[in-house]
Amino acid sequence: MNGHVLLARLDSVGDVLLTGPAIRAVAAGARRVTLLAGPRGRAAGDLLPGVDRVLEWPAPWIEPEPAPVDPEHVRLLIKMVDDVDRALIFTSFHQSPLPLALVLRLAGVPWIGAISDDYPGSLLDLRHRVPDDIPEAERALSLATAAGYPSAGRRLAVRRPLPDPGLPGGYLVVHPGTSVPARAWPPDRCAALVDLLAGHGHHVVVTGTPGERDLTARVAGRHGTDLGGRTDLAQLAGVLAGARAIVAGNTGPAHLAAAVGTPVVSLFAPTVPAVRWAPYGVRHRLLGDQAAACAGTRATVCPVEGHPCLASVTPARVHEAILEVMR
Repeated sequence: MNGHVLLARLDSVGDVLLTGPAIRAVAAGARRVTLLAGPRGRAAGDLLPGVDRVLEWPAPWIEPEPAPVDPEHVRLLIKMVDDVDRALIFTSFHQSPLPLALVLRLAGVPWIGAISDDYPGSLLDLRHRVPDDIPEAERALSLATAAGYPSAGRRLAVRRPLPDPGLPGGYLVVHPGTSVPARAWPPDRCAALVDLLAGHGHHVVVTGTPGERDLTARVAGRHGTDLGGRTDLAQLAGVLAGARAIVAGNTGPAHLAAAVGTPVVSLFAPTVPAVRWAPYGVRHRLLGDQAAACAGTRATVCPVEGHPCLASVTPARVHEAILEVMR
C-alpha cells in the first residue's frame, strides 16, 4: 500500500465529483489521501468517499478570475504538501498539469503522474495519454489505473448519510442556475415548466445558490417550493437524493444528482461536448441542439442571438423527458 497520496483537481464542483471514481481507486491502495481543490470545488471534495483531508488552493492558471501570481502564494502550497509521497494531477482535456507538477517538484514530491499531451521533461514520472472524446469520469479513472490503482467502481458517489431535507416524498427538482450564462435555459422557460408540472400534480422544488435567490423566486412563482440560497452542498445532495428527477443545465448539481443516483433531464448547451460532460452513470435525457453554431466554442456567454440551442426546447418537451427518466 502506498503512503500519503495527493490528488489534485483544481476546478469546480462538477469537476471534483466526476473525479470521484478515480479517488476511490487510489484510496483503496493508499494509507492516506489528500485532495487539493480550488475554492469552487472544495465543498465537493468534502463529500467524496476516500478523501481523508481537503486542501484549498486557488491556482492562477485555473481560476476564471485569477489573482496575480504571488511567490508567497506558491510557497504556501509547497509547505502544504511537503509530506506527500505520490501525486496524481487530474485535469480536463484543455488544461495542462505541468504548472502544478513544477510546484510539486519544488515541494520535493518524488513521484507525479498526470495526463499530458505536452512534453513534460522531468516534471512527470507517469505521462498518460488518452483520447479526447471520453467521459471526464473515465478520463480521470484511466489515470488512476495507469498509476497502478485498480478501479473500485465507476459510479459517482458521495458520503452517506446525507442531511434529511424534510420534504414530502415524490417531488421534482428544477435547478435554473448555471456557472456561466451560455449553459442556462431561459428563466421564463423554467418558470413555465414549474407551472406546467404543478398543473400535472407534481410537487416542484426549485434550488439555487445564495446569489441566485432572485432567479429561484421568479422560477418557483406561486406553485414551486423555493430553496434558493437555503442549502449548502451536502444539504443540496440530500434534497436531490429524495427527488424523483432533476431538471438542470450542464452545471454542478447535475453531477451531484448523478452521484446520489437521481435521474437527470439535462438541458445541455453544446459549447462543450456532451460526450465528456453529460450526467454520468445515471438515467438521463439530453435536450438541446447539439449541432448548434455554438458547438465546441467553450463560450461562457452565448455567441448566437436568441440562445437557440436551449431556447428551442419547450417546457412540454422537458415534461416528456421527465416522464421518460422516471420510468
